[in-house]
Amino acid sequence: MTRRLDDRTLETLGAEIERPRHPRTSLQTGIVHMGLGAFHRAHQAVYTEDALNRRPGPWGICGVSLRSPETRDALAPQDNLYTVAVRDASGQRLRVVGSLTETLVAPEDPAAVLDRLTRPEVRIVTITVTEKGYCHDPATGALNERHPDIVHDLGNPDRPRTLAGFLVEALDRRRRAGTDPFTVLSCDNLPGNGHVAAGILRRFAELRDPDLGRWVADRVACPSSMVDRIVPATTDEDRAAVSAALGAEDAWPVMAEPFSQWVIEDHFPTGRPAWELEGAELVADVRPYEFMKLRLLNGSHSCIAYLGYLAGHATVSDAMADPHFARFVRELMDEEVTPTLDVPPGADLSRYKAALLERFANPALKHRTWQIAMDGSQKLPQRLLGTIRDRLAAGRPFDRLALGVAAWMRYVGGRDETGQPIDVRDPLADRLAATPAPALFGVREVFGDDLAGNPAFTTAVTRAYDRLVAVGAREAIQTIR
Repeated sequence: MTRRLDDRTLETLGAEIERPRHPRTSLQTGIVHMGLGAFHRAHQAVYTEDALNRRPGPWGICGVSLRSPETRDALAPQDNLYTVAVRDASGQRLRVVGSLTETLVAPEDPAAVLDRLTRPEVRIVTITVTEKGYCHDPATGALNERHPDIVHDLGNPDRPRTLAGFLVEALDRRRRAGTDPFTVLSCDNLPGNGHVAAGILRRFAELRDPDLGRWVADRVACPSSMVDRIVPATTDEDRAAVSAALGAEDAWPVMAEPFSQWVIEDHFPTGRPAWELEGAELVADVRPYEFMKLRLLNGSHSCIAYLGYLAGHATVSDAMADPHFARFVRELMDEEVTPTLDVPPGADLSRYKAALLERFANPALKHRTWQIAMDGSQKLPQRLLGTIRDRLAAGRPFDRLALGVAAWMRYVGGRDETGQPIDVRDPLADRLAATPAPALFGVREVFGDDLAGNPAFTTAVTRAYDRLVAVGAREAIQTIR
């Protein structure tokens, strides 16, 4: 029987498999990561692993799941080791990552999470909780003070459920103990993610205690960052293939493409790992990078997800193998998104877009359109609607973007083009399913007040929606010009 991946089996792995080169047994935990999922393990944990291999330091990661124990249950018996399988058309390359020192499950033991966050040696908290984890209004970025979990956390600071509840309670404990605050580094796909994080933490703290709110505003650094790597969900087939190639059972490996990028606002008052030694870009202003990525990659991904799913494509690469989809995405980038961008200094935009098309077409990843389509009510404001607002302000057309929004409207209705049910995963799923398509413009959390009242926007999207219903997604894409 194949042995489980753990510290003891590391030395038995084949020479072609990369493994930790830093002393894991003495690795101190200096980072807590909130939202332990596949993306973090394929991205920030890998950058930290590379930094530790080059320059050892007290930067081990405690991973915290805010929901399910599944990741902890898979990784704890493996000494928190796991495999990253980098896949493209040429094959698969494996590496075992060892920067994760422990895993905690917040709903099981919130006291343990608060204890870890309060320890003086923890100097950075990184975040990948997805857009909905911020408990904010996606249209404005403000804390949703009526969110039931926020209401709970304000009344039960020792038993929090939310990101804001955990971080503010830990910061208050550090303040009262005279311990420096940790730096909060958001790694989610939100424009100005550091500013969003700072805003929700400050407001939550103010609601608890005005003095605490001022201390959080004055003392807690919240740099922004832009992250980029395609990380599809791991399947049972992936587990079996990786374990066979590894020669040891890995209960939860992660799959990833070769490309990876991390752009970070360099503001860490109490220190950070040497992430830049392995390719992270430390800059003064992340905004040009994040807009380029959010609008080109994430915006295109959402359009492919909704239109591709409706057209019967299970994966992004399946959709991109259709020349009409490939043309649609290329023209979306070139004609509607690119004119809205403030391109970062030195960036080769043509090369970046060509690389995106190649990445989308990678057949080895099998990135499911259904996975990308999740939580659209939280994603559309950042991925599509900001670009549409800029196109409206410039008096320019946005037919492809409108078709993407219309496809989301049809998708959340819960039936595909053949009448089969769609498993819609969204915080507003029930409300969206019960709302007729034209009335979805009134969902303020998505469209705000401005777009709902803009006839140029509503007319374009309604026309696109009617076209989708009449001819289907594939023909609507094929005939759009």
